[in-house]
Amino acid sequence: MLPPERRTRVDLIVAAAIVVVLIVAATIVWLFSDARGTTSVTAEQAPDPVASVSAPPETLAQAWDAPSAATTTPVTAADSVVVTADGGAVVGRDRRSGDELWRYERDLELCGVVGAWDDVVAVYRDDRGCSQATKLRGGTGVRDVARNSDADPNVTVTDEGTYVSSRGDRRMELWRSDLVRTLEYGRVDAQVNPKSQPRSGCRLLDSGASDSRAAVLESCPGEQAARLTILDPAPDDGREPDEFNSSVLAELDLDAEGARIIAVSGDNTAVYLPAGSTAGDRIGIYGGDGEQLSVYPLPRPVGPDVLAATTGPNDSKHSTISWWTGTEVLKLDPRSLQPQWAFVGTLGPGAAMGNNLLVPVKSGIAVLDLASGRPQRVIEFDRGDYEGPITTTVLGGVILEQRGDTVVALRSHTD
Repeated sequence: MLPPERRTRVDLIVAAAIVVVLIVAATIVWLFSDARGTTSVTAEQAPDPVASVSAPPETLAQAWDAPSAATTTPVTAADSVVVTADGGAVVGRDRRSGDELWRYERDLELCGVVGAWDDVVAVYRDDRGCSQATKLRGGTGVRDVARNSDADPNVTVTDEGTYVSSRGDRRMELWRSDLVRTLEYGRVDAQVNPKSQPRSGCRLLDSGASDSRAAVLESCPGEQAARLTILDPAPDDGREPDEFNSSVLAELDLDAEGARIIAVSGDNTAVYLPAGSTAGDRIGIYGGDGEQLSVYPLPRPVGPDVLAATTGPNDSKHSTISWWTGTEVLKLDPRSLQPQWAFVGTLGPGAAMGNNLLVPVKSGIAVLDLASGRPQRVIEFDRGDYEGPITTTVLGGVILEQRGDTVVALRSHTD
């Protein structure tokens, strides 16, 4: 029988050294990890979903407000929570009181926050650009999945329904609900295949996507006008875009600036065509292969701060799509994207509630018939000296307005 091993003094010293090395290594990892600069306070359970309200309230008054510079429109999640985002903090709030339900905060600056798939996607800036994306459970704030990839220093983050888009001046990505990238377009610094991108040196002006098409407006060197490119949003290899069509918009004059994508629905894309020396402001409708289907002249000039709004599921049967030209709201057909009616004297594109479109006006909120645009009444209240632009979201009977860097909740005393 072998004698039992005895621990020597050298063994103890070596063991102690190993423990010290492990502690030091763990400390270094923690000091330089994302976790060190992250605060996560989650809710034990998600609030009950809020029932939709079909009848607009008779009266409205401000219930609460909160800073939200990292959003461009009021964000809601899980049909129950209002989300604000400012600095490095993303906060889930009670819709009635504004009280915090959960908080996710990092020592990085937010580039943008959107609600998508009933959850929240927050994009943070690091030394690679706006490259760190995190998805949070909308009801509880629990961290779900994350991704980190190359990105421009500033991006526009957009919920496109099936996908979330992150677009900078030179590079765009589309992500599906697990934040896996389905499309990479534009600048690629470390290309596996140098010929994977169809063009180089182009500036991305605007973009939009549906479940079947991604549309990009870009300005490329040596071309006289903006180029409209129609892509597959989920090609076989996300690093190699699959184009349905890409062509310079011949209907744009050389001196026409400010073209924008208004909406993408199904295979169709609506584009704002700014006035030039030969034509006034127009809306152009393009099909899935980039062919122009129709053009609609606009009766009034378009301002510099145009805003589009899509309410409800982002598909051609259920969405409500409105476009604010800076002075009026245009309601678009959710399938064909053809203009249906216009209402002048508004401060933003509005949001749907039942069979009505609630549109911000100077004296409060105008209630318009969704089918015809006929005004029903105005819910009057005082916004002080703020005159727009305003984006609007509805959650139950609470109406949310984004006024600059602030989200304001409006509700009636009966809600």
